[in-house]
Amino acid sequence: MELGLYTFADVGTDPVTGDTVSPAQRLRNLVEEIELADQLGLDVFGLGEHHRPDYAVSSPAVTLAAGAVRTKAIRLSSAVSVLSSDDPIRVFQQFSTLDNLSNGRAEIMAGRGSFVESFPLFGHALEDYDTLFAEKLELLIALNETERVNWPGGQHTPKIDGRGVYPRPVQQKLPIWVAVGGTPQSIARAAMLGLPLALAIIGGEPHRFAPLFKLFRETARKFGRDPATLKTSINVHGFLAETRKAAVDIAYPAHGEVMTRIGRERGWGQISRTQFEAGATPLGANFIGSPAEVTDKILANHEIFGFDRFVIQMAIGVMDHGKLMKAIELFGTKVAPEVRKAVAEKPTSKEPA
Repeated sequence: MELGLYTFADVGTDPVTGDTVSPAQRLRNLVEEIELADQLGLDVFGLGEHHRPDYAVSSPAVTLAAGAVRTKAIRLSSAVSVLSSDDPIRVFQQFSTLDNLSNGRAEIMAGRGSFVESFPLFGHALEDYDTLFAEKLELLIALNETERVNWPGGQHTPKIDGRGVYPRPVQQKLPIWVAVGGTPQSIARAAMLGLPLALAIIGGEPHRFAPLFKLFRETARKFGRDPATLKTSINVHGFLAETRKAAVDIAYPAHGEVMTRIGRERGWGQISRTQFEAGATPLGANFIGSPAEVTDKILANHEIFGFDRFVIQMAIGVMDHGKLMKAIELFGTKVAPEVRKAVAEKPTSKEPA
């Protein structure tokens, strides 16, 4: 199993100290986090694309390139690239450039995006939300398949007559994952196209999402694909400290502020500490606790889903950089070795009952 981290690089005011973290400071801290994850032997680090004042990363490839020159082995991914509002040619070129800088460690996690600021910013209509993604994803796949591209054009993309797109990646092809939030149509699309699936689980009870992985594998078979060759991932929220109480004490002020603020935008209620702690219980969606508790929770969910990759977002909201670095250290030194050992000793089917 691959284990990794992802973040949106939050900026703003620390709800505990009142200190302001600027984009410049957050990006410098972020490169240190990527470097530490690499030193600890974690497998992947992902950055989410946003076009809001509360996040520092609007261009994941640029930021990951800064991490590429400071790391040796960790894979570098978007989490996600909002492909619907971007140019697939430029996305491919940027991540192919990253692949060359990192000597073959770049990935793209493509998604439609849960925020919509990029659509009017780049001149796209929200009513085209679905068709933009579907068409641009197929073009991105075509760009990845061959050096000289023939593309018929469509509603949102121009015709391309045998033109080369450069640079080509070091890898034979860039890994392209499809990131979804639980929409069955998006899951079926990934299976039909033969692309790996990353499922975000940020609320509720994770086991309730298991039928979506079943849908993914059944759809793959229906279209003549072997599900065993298609990787799956779950992307979750969490935090680590020596005890669950310490982890909640550190994480809740930042996590709670973000989720409450975003909730107001979307008509949700305030996130209380009681609700937050409930999510940290064994059946909840938040992977928050001691290394032993988080290890047990990852393994329990691996039994349910049979995933190939587990990625955790710990840096949610503005929090103390030192405490975040300690959480990453615990994940890399305490959780990752135990999870890998357990999975190696007792392999779990990718299609659990």
